[in-house]
Amino acid sequence: MTDAFLPDLPDQDLAAKALLPTGLRDLLPPDAEHEAEVVGRLMAAFAAHGYERVKPPLIEFEEGLLSGAGAALSKQTFRLMDPVSQRMMGLRSDMTPQVARIAATRLGGAPRPLRLSYAGQILRVKGGQLRPERQFGQVGIELIGSLAPAADVEVALLALSALRAVGAADVSIDLTVPTLVPAVAAAFGLTPKQQAQLRAALDKRDAAAVAAVAGPAAAVLTDLLKASGPAPAAVQRLAAIALPDAAEPERARLTAAVALLEQALPDLSFTIDPVEQRGFEYQTGLSFTLFARGVRGELGRGGRYRTEADEPATGFTLFTDTVIQAIPGPQAPRRLFLPHGTPYESAVQLRAEGWQTVSGLEPAGDAAAEARRLGCGHVLGASGPTAV
Repeated sequence: MTDAFLPDLPDQDLAAKALLPTGLRDLLPPDAEHEAEVVGRLMAAFAAHGYERVKPPLIEFEEGLLSGAGAALSKQTFRLMDPVSQRMMGLRSDMTPQVARIAATRLGGAPRPLRLSYAGQILRVKGGQLRPERQFGQVGIELIGSLAPAADVEVALLALSALRAVGAADVSIDLTVPTLVPAVAAAFGLTPKQQAQLRAALDKRDAAAVAAVAGPAAAVLTDLLKASGPAPAAVQRLAAIALPDAAEPERARLTAAVALLEQALPDLSFTIDPVEQRGFEYQTGLSFTLFARGVRGELGRGGRYRTEADEPATGFTLFTDTVIQAIPGPQAPRRLFLPHGTPYESAVQLRAEGWQTVSGLEPAGDAAAEARRLGCGHVLGASGPTAV
């Protein structure tokens, strides 16, 4: 490109054009390539377990995007008017509801259990305290059509094995059952107002407030709050609590999942939090969050839910921006500078050998210097590639 095609703008105007809204950013080399490569490896891990890829659209009609499990994401969804249909549309803030819609409609007649995977970008109205970004990548799977405890464990194990496959170390998993506290509250007859107050107290881990607002359920809920912590000690504390009959299936499912995870991965570090519910608004059973030591924020989360067609389902989503913080950084590529006039056939052969080639578009007086200027570690000479 010649200077005739460049905009004649003052430096401050260029800087203003580079300014992006809060929570949005450009991903530059080599990070953009690294992210794409990590996503590819994660998707390959899912495919190896029989999960088939789907690709939902970035934007949908509002009534479809925010129905079923998507209703919990309404406040995080950007909306705009479709100029063609004059109907309201929404930009996805989570891909799980979209995959559930595909399963219920386009793949409604496919054999169950249905195993689907996905990868893409999502956009949210605002970021959180641990994740200020408003746009980030999601990579995940959904297992639809099975209530078996083995489905819960398959999903959790796949999340862990996929993270290990891309080099994440010291990964831990925090298990919860978001329906456990509501089951206890309902069994003791707590009013909607009491349940809302209880939820706020539990979110703050305020034992005194829990005891004050929980009424007849205070003792049980205080004990549940104390049952949080590393397994297997937390499992033993949880087993000792006298839960109402309505809550017993939730505890049994959590206990069974812990046993299966311990059997499959004896070296796994995991914790239990029986009162956690934040971020699991549409989950209907066993759920989990993934962390890595030394990494701020969660690598991903997953759990059980029901689709709009009322099918049982479970799955997980990994957040690519956080996953990348937990794995080794990008490796420097083997970039080879090809001086102007290098035969095309030679370039094809070098790329087949694993080189990234950068062709000189004009003759250069010092090929080695030009290679260094363009970020190449090697230059093609008469005897082959030479380090510069």
